[in-house]
Amino acid sequence: MPPASLFSCSDITLDLGGRTILHGISLAVEPGEVLGIIGPNGAGKTSLFEVLSGRMPPKSGSVHYEGRDITALPLHQRARLGVGRTYQTPVVPEGMTVGQVLKAARQAYRPYLTPDDSEWGAGLVAFHVPALTMADQLETLNRRKLLMTCLLMRRPKILLMDEPAAGLINSEIDEFDEIMRVLAKELNIAIVLIEHRMELLDTIADRVMVLDAGEMIAEGRLDQILVDPRVKAAYFEFEGAEGVH
Repeated sequence: MPPASLFSCSDITLDLGGRTILHGISLAVEPGEVLGIIGPNGAGKTSLFEVLSGRMPPKSGSVHYEGRDITALPLHQRARLGVGRTYQTPVVPEGMTVGQVLKAARQAYRPYLTPDDSEWGAGLVAFHVPALTMADQLETLNRRKLLMTCLLMRRPKILLMDEPAAGLINSEIDEFDEIMRVLAKELNIAIVLIEHRMELLDTIADRVMVLDAGEMIAEGRLDQILVDPRVKAAYFEFEGAEGVH
């Protein structure tokens, strides 16, 4: 048998509110690979992340990590294994300084980490903010960098990133592009990325998967799927110019 992928799911089906949200979704990603996921609003992209991260159990199908079936594991146990996740909105704790947030992340569970681990993670994402800065006063890019630092200090092997470019201007997107290149190509972290910004996917994604109405309708290089008639009909009809740059 071929070796197991670092992270994969097979035939994931999810029901919510009496209707089927995901229909038999399968994917696999290897160390250092960036897999992009696109699709119109309501396609099931974030719902898929809810299953992959362990926040929601699927109706059927399975999720595997390093050859182990983790379908029944909740989010916090998957995080300890090395599955990290970011969200569309970079929510940070209110009333805490950057230093306090990093300390809380270091001591979230054993083994406790040291300030050196925080410095290492912050260096990877170029997060250079004084420790006494209030976290809820940070602008969007530095909020994302703070949360990434908290994830990276635990050395995840895969990151599930939900629209990390949301709220960023073009120069900030270029910076985030470079950060993800470092994570994938130098640290060998696998990244599954939901994103609407085609210019970002064009530069970093090794493959792109398209979802529509909870089904996977295309997968391949970005230039290939953009000319796929099914993608044009399902994605661009709804997204229009918003998703095309």
